[in-house]
Amino acid sequence: MANFQACQEAPTGWYNHFMIVLGIDPGLASVGWAVVEKGVTPKLLDYGCLTTKPGLSLPHRLGQIAAAVKKLITKNQPQVLAIEEIFFAKNVKTAIIVAQVMGVIKMIGQQAGVEVCSYTPLNIKTTVAGYGRADKKQVEVMVSKTLRVNQQIKPDHAADAAAVCLTHLFTNQELVG
Repeated sequence: MANFQACQEAPTGWYNHFMIVLGIDPGLASVGWAVVEKGVTPKLLDYGCLTTKPGLSLPHRLGQIAAAVKKLITKNQPQVLAIEEIFFAKNVKTAIIVAQVMGVIKMIGQQAGVEVCSYTPLNIKTTVAGYGRADKKQVEVMVSKTLRVNQQIKPDHAADAAAVCLTHLFTNQELVG
């Protein structure tokens, strides 16, 4: 459990019987998102990908992402915003930019009064596919099977966001039981 930050406090009452999770796969060019409702079988309500144009300044692109996430929260009324944490690879500059995107998204969730939780790629893969080194295809197949959707969720970033939602639901079983 040291690989992720699950939500710490579980509110009581209606929260235990009804939950909508907005999952986010952060990036600057594209932000994958998915909305999943808790149930005996989790239900995919909506999904997509927010995009920004490379020619715009970083502050402008961050502003576009912030506005789009605000709209998603207003439209879907999630109780939880679950976001994938950064996976540090070779490109530190990209990681720093993605960290800024994550900060903006977390701030928007907090300002909207939504509980914000983060999960590492290792935790997401382990939770959804049963193997921490699962490839993207394995995760996508398990997401589709778990959500009982007949076709693959596209684009890939949206499928990743759905995996983040499922990770939150499965990691916080006391909230969804």
